[in-house]
Amino acid sequence: MKLSRKMLCGLTLSGVSLFVSGANAQSPKQDETAKPTTMTADSTSEGTVTVGDQTISYTAVAGTITVGGTEALDAQLGLDGKLLPEYASTAPKDAKDAAPTARMFYVAYFKKGASAEKRPVAFLYNGGPGSSTMWLHMGCFGPRRVQVADTKHPEGAPYTVSNNDFSLLDASDLVFIDAPGTGFSRIFGKDAGKAFYGIDPDAQAFARFIRRFLTKYNRWNSPKYLMGESYGTPRSAVLSADLHGIDLNGVILLSTILSFDNSVDEPRLNPGVDQAYALAMPTYAATAWFHHKLPNPPATLDALLPAVEQWALGDYMHALLEGAALPDAERQKIAEQMHNYTGLPVDYLLKSNLRVEGGAFSKMLLDSSDTTTGRLDTRYTGPDYDPLSEQAQYDPQSNAVSSAYTAAINAYLRGTLKYGADQTYKPSAYRDPDFRWQYRNGEDGQNVMPSLAHTMKANPGMHVLVAGGYYDLATPFFEGKFEMLHLPIPADLQKNIDYHYYPAGHMIYVNDTVLSRFHNDVAAFIHKTEDGSVTK
Repeated sequence: MKLSRKMLCGLTLSGVSLFVSGANAQSPKQDETAKPTTMTADSTSEGTVTVGDQTISYTAVAGTITVGGTEALDAQLGLDGKLLPEYASTAPKDAKDAAPTARMFYVAYFKKGASAEKRPVAFLYNGGPGSSTMWLHMGCFGPRRVQVADTKHPEGAPYTVSNNDFSLLDASDLVFIDAPGTGFSRIFGKDAGKAFYGIDPDAQAFARFIRRFLTKYNRWNSPKYLMGESYGTPRSAVLSADLHGIDLNGVILLSTILSFDNSVDEPRLNPGVDQAYALAMPTYAATAWFHHKLPNPPATLDALLPAVEQWALGDYMHALLEGAALPDAERQKIAEQMHNYTGLPVDYLLKSNLRVEGGAFSKMLLDSSDTTTGRLDTRYTGPDYDPLSEQAQYDPQSNAVSSAYTAAINAYLRGTLKYGADQTYKPSAYRDPDFRWQYRNGEDGQNVMPSLAHTMKANPGMHVLVAGGYYDLATPFFEGKFEMLHLPIPADLQKNIDYHYYPAGHMIYVNDTVLSRFHNDVAAFIHKTEDGSVTK
């Protein structure tokens, strides 16, 4: 599916954006062939976090692990990131000819006194592609969490970073990983961008990182989990298949999209593939209900959504599939029901040919008050940039929280973890001149559902937890559920998939109550799968 520059610019306002392209690169060309500078030494510190009535002492390690751009090169690197002696003599002398490597930054938290062999270890990352992992680190499961008011734009610094009552350290050791080119992670060597920026190169880099981490910390026999958010979910699908010889205990998918054809951001650029409109309909309905725009609202979301889901895949999807052959009377009937579920005017729905993109919905729902609703979280609102525009021109949710998270990660890494004092922490790689994401076979869109299906069939003991927010228009919750129900796997493997949805947006963890529920759901998921049993 083709992604326009207008869409990309809107997405790049957010560190958790879903898709990005080199089209938005505007900074001067940098020398990606430069030799790596001297590696900053790992920083080890001690800390405690209180989760419920439990105080957990932990060791934190902030550092980097270097991976090669190919399997062959990776095998020639020692854990210090340097070529092993037997390969060093044949390495190119000129930096411009050096083979590509990525120095991947991570922060690992190890519970003190726990058995390394029995203790689960979870690898966590955000998406973008091209985002650092400051969001999950400082907002979700790390031991410290930045406080932001749910659905409101904070006034500004200083922001409060305090004990995370919902840290996952009570259930698992945690490893937060910054993707190549983001955070403190850096790429080096000839054609480094091509070696690490793309669906497959990205997943392969993470696979090499995980293998090296397991070796460095002697965690090969620990129960293992992946947790990705947003684009981190397709990364997890491909990564799970790339981890040959490693049977994962579980994969946690937060704000899921595995088939990019299902994105409602600009489906008009993919004519003839209409299901994105249907899969977004429950999110439209939830949003209209939240903002009191439904003509006959039920008392609760639970009373609304099942009927919308059934209608979306039934009468509505049938009407979309009819295309120009849809009779006028039926078109009118569908438009009127869409009005009942979205709050948008019937005339507008007819003019849109019954097809409303996410950006158009965000602009039009509160159009009478010149107000735009959020994309990542439709509960957020902000003034229209241009009241005459057809689509939303920014994301109020992204604007509301990005500054707080950026400030928090910079202060925490340097002040508490004592790492990166003289380095620049990059929330994203979007504006890097060599950041051009590679899709498979030169295609603009991609479906990685087969990758996750392959892993589940190859490792039938692996379980999957799917989570999301009802108010997420970047990766609508019904889309994620639809994809999982259409995985090409035996029917009996569907029992290995757990679903958890919450009254929140893309970043479900900005809400304390929701994060508490999510923590409990993920902790329970780990506890029931950490012994490798498929029968639990």
